[in-house]
Amino acid sequence: MSVAIYVRVSTRNQAESQTIEQQLERLQAHIQAQGWAVPTAQVFRDDGYSGAVLKRPGLDQLRDQAATAAFDRVFITAPDRLARKYV
Repeated sequence: MSVAIYVRVSTRNQAESQTIEQQLERLQAHIQAQGWAVPTAQVFRDDGYSGAVLKRPGLDQLRDQAATAAFDRVFITAPDRLARKYV
């Protein structure tokens, strides 16, 4: 199983209360418990980007690689990490 991780914080408050490193630790622990590994190249991060904006460097790279089926699953801590408004 090939997996990827996406993490993001947008505000100073988020950066202090749920840091990118904390998100990474939670996701990596879950993935390792499943017996999978995440290559460094498949960890995508955006620090300081609002969820209202879909053009973000890490998210752009994630979408580009997803379009080529580079991984089977993407792990996030919450849906609002991808976008502020989602269906």
